[in-house]
Amino acid sequence: MIKRNPYVAGTFYELQKDRLISQIQWCYTHALGPGELPRVSSTRVKRSLGYVVPHAGYMYSGPIAAHAYYSLAFEGVPQVVILIGPNHSGLGTAASIMVEGVWVTPLGEVEVDSELAKAITKESSYLDIDVTPLLYEHSIEVQLPFLQFMYDGKIKIVPIVISLQVPEISQDIAMAIHKAVEDLNRDAVLIATSDWTHYEPYEVAYRKDMEAIDRVLSIDPEGLFRVIEEKKVSACGYGAIAVLLYLAKMRGIRRAELLKYATSGDIAGRRDSVVGYASIRVPILEGG
Repeated sequence: MIKRNPYVAGTFYELQKDRLISQIQWCYTHALGPGELPRVSSTRVKRSLGYVVPHAGYMYSGPIAAHAYYSLAFEGVPQVVILIGPNHSGLGTAASIMVEGVWVTPLGEVEVDSELAKAITKESSYLDIDVTPLLYEHSIEVQLPFLQFMYDGKIKIVPIVISLQVPEISQDIAMAIHKAVEDLNRDAVLIATSDWTHYEPYEVAYRKDMEAIDRVLSIDPEGLFRVIEEKKVSACGYGAIAVLLYLAKMRGIRRAELLKYATSGDIAGRRDSVVGYASIRVPILEGG
C-alpha cells in the first residue's frame, strides 16, 4: 500500500499531535475564525456540494479555513471528500490523481477511496495516475488535519492536483467527478483549495480578489478564468475552483456563499504585502 507521509508538518502546521489539536482549536476560536469549535451532526443532512478553502500555514489562513469546516460539520459525516488543489511543484502532467493508499498526518491516516478515484480517472481525458506530484503538494495536505479533527477516520478522500489550469481541463474533471459519483452513488463533498492574491498591498489584493470571488459566487467558471487573466489575479488554485463551479453548473446551482474573506495582513498586521484567503460554500439548493 502506498503511504503518503507528511511533507509540511512542522512548517505549515504543528508536528506534534497534541500541539496540532491545540492549533486547530485556535483556528476555530480566533477572532477571524467562527468563534467556537465545530459540532459534527450525528445525522447526515447534505446541504453543500462543496467548498473553496485556503491552504497557507495555519498561523495565517487557518482561521479563515475553519469557517468552511465549521459549516460542513453541521451536515454530518460524508462518505468521501474529493480534494482538488493546484500543483505547486510542477512535477507530473497536466492533472494528476492518486488512486490508492493512505495519507498520513500527526492525527493518523486517511484512506484513499480507490474505487471512486479509479472511476473518476476512467471518465477523464486528462487525469493521469501519478502519485509523484501529490507527495510534495501542501495544498491538499493541510486540509487533512481539519477533516481528521472533525471526523476521526470516518471518511475517505480522493486527492487531485491540477498543473495546467485551463477551462477544458477543469470542465473535463468536473464531468468525470459528476459521472463517477452518480454511477457509484457516492455521498461526496468537494473541497477546492486555493489562496488568492499573493504579495500585493492590502487594498490592491482586496479589490482584485473581490472581482474574482464575485465570479465564484455567481457560479461563473468562464468569468473566473477571464478575471484571473485580465486583472492578473495571482490566485494559485483557480483551476481547482473552476472544477467546483463547472460541477455546480451541471447541477443547476446558481449562487455560492462567501463565508469569510481576510488576508495575511489581517492576522499578522503587515498590510503592504499580503496574501488573500477565502472560504466559500456552494450549496446544493438555491438558498440552502
